[in-house]
Amino acid sequence: MRNNSDGKKPGFQTRCLHQGYDAAEHLGAVAPPIFMTSTYAFDATADAAAVFSEESDRFVYGRQHNPTQDLLERRLADLEGAEAGLVTGSGMGAISSTLLTLLATGDELIVHHTMYSTARALVNEGLPRLGITVTEVDLTKPEMLKRALSDRTKIVYFESPVNPTSELLDIRALSEVAHSRKGVRVLVDSTFASPALQRPLEHGADLVVHSLTKYINGHGDLLGGAVVGDLTTLKRIRSIGLKYMTGSTLSPMLCFLVMRGLKTLTLRMRQHGESALTLAQMLEAHPTVRVVRYPFLKSSPDAALARRQMAHGSGMMSFELHTGMDGAVKMIDRLKLISRAISLGDTESLISHPGSLLKARQKVYPAEIPRAGVNMDLIRLSVGLEDPEDLIADLKQALDSLL
Repeated sequence: MRNNSDGKKPGFQTRCLHQGYDAAEHLGAVAPPIFMTSTYAFDATADAAAVFSEESDRFVYGRQHNPTQDLLERRLADLEGAEAGLVTGSGMGAISSTLLTLLATGDELIVHHTMYSTARALVNEGLPRLGITVTEVDLTKPEMLKRALSDRTKIVYFESPVNPTSELLDIRALSEVAHSRKGVRVLVDSTFASPALQRPLEHGADLVVHSLTKYINGHGDLLGGAVVGDLTTLKRIRSIGLKYMTGSTLSPMLCFLVMRGLKTLTLRMRQHGESALTLAQMLEAHPTVRVVRYPFLKSSPDAALARRQMAHGSGMMSFELHTGMDGAVKMIDRLKLISRAISLGDTESLISHPGSLLKARQKVYPAEIPRAGVNMDLIRLSVGLEDPEDLIADLKQALDSLL
């Protein structure tokens, strides 16, 4: 996409709509076409050989690359300020493809002590089977990372905001500490924010992963993931992690739907944030609520960091009640508009009680233990796009039942 007549780069929302696509190259079609083909023909055998020797980057097979995927990848990379991107069949596909490409036996991965439960299973159960050391650190304190770094450390991986607490980690401070050791990369999961609110590469991170399932698509109707970063690393992840270690390909149809979701990303994130702040203020004032964690509350310990690192808040928050777990479950079960569901970032508001899910999982996996920062009182709320007055009424009637 060309710069404006004054030489300035088009704005974020304009690039969400137009980056990387020229309708004139596709018979004038305003919406990008969907390339529903698994394989691509060559004019000569030499053309195929050039692809396999990496002298050519033309399309060859849909598992690795497709024109519709390519457009989405280039658009996401541009929005994050990255050289290149890669989309996958799920958020875990992006995380797994990245870590399995960049880590090997004998390497060390440092992670924050709290993270998305399935990612936690990968780093605690999957990677150690491959001889990879995983070290959990409280990354709210950058000095703890400095103490943990070793000659074997290859990646520092964390979320910000953190799932499910919605606490923030200082991307710039952690990146500076990590980069004090040669060869250490910083990988940030920015799913809770989306590039509309936070771009970790601007704060010193090396790679960013997203679950496209959440805010970037935003409509709760598909699964997808993405990783963005420098071109050399992304080529490696495509040829190793995606091609034969996970095979986690995002279909052309789903790529098209994600791009459709991108068209309204800025507008949706603005409304998510405005509604979430209104709800957080209401919750903070309610007598049954003990603590609310939303970075853009004036009372939040993360308020100063939030202003430096994010444009504004997303729809994600957590809170705890004076009545503990029993009250949390009772309150959640009384909700009529807000859905009880484990995902987030949808147009619909969703709420979950991580402690109940953990207790249920312990029946199947007895060794599973609570994550640091996640107690049995914690409630996670993903604020959707309903009228905030209706959401407040639903929460109030449920909370008032505990008085």
